[in-house]
Amino acid sequence: MSHESAATDVPALPPLRWTGEDGDAHFDPDTSRLTLVSASGVDWTNDAFGAEHQHNATALAFEAPDEFTFSARVSVVGQRSTFDAGALAIWADRDHWAKLCFEFSPQAQAMVVSVVTADGFSDDANSSVVEADAVYLRLTRIGSGWAFHESRDGATWHFVRQFRMTFPEPPLVGFLAQAPMGAACTAVFDRIAFALTVPHDLRDGT
Repeated sequence: MSHESAATDVPALPPLRWTGEDGDAHFDPDTSRLTLVSASGVDWTNDAFGAEHQHNATALAFEAPDEFTFSARVSVVGQRSTFDAGALAIWADRDHWAKLCFEFSPQAQAMVVSVVTADGFSDDANSSVVEADAVYLRLTRIGSGWAFHESRDGATWHFVRQFRMTFPEPPLVGFLAQAPMGAACTAVFDRIAFALTVPHDLRDGT
């Protein structure tokens, strides 16, 4: 997929571009909210059981430094469909990517879900159910190591998973909206934060 197209700028972040086809995004400087509207039927998935892979979603992303922390509060606007999500995403190519999602389950529950694709197939794991309308998500990179966290208040962070991934080209990190079974998904990201620092301890809540 092309990494060449320019896109919406967010002041807290390095320059952003789409990982695939240009998507639908708007940043409101008055509220510091970024809104992504997915196309219909889009997703990233490398099904572990061999179903057809899908990479027709597009993320609005920046080139990932070797060490950083990146977070946002994520909500989904309107009626939800199964597996729709707003997510923080990592993308290098079709066989090397990951995402941390605020996703709607087949049981009609909003959940934190993580997907890691490092060897051509996806490792998909459900985390906690979210009763609120929004959840904070966070990505941390330390060299080849990555960590996913979620928070209900943006202060205390709960460990979701860690993993190691190397890439054939520098990865991009950013925002994703998906609607694999729906007409569209409107995902809103605010409280966006980015720093070239990382937590001292990935499991102590900081």
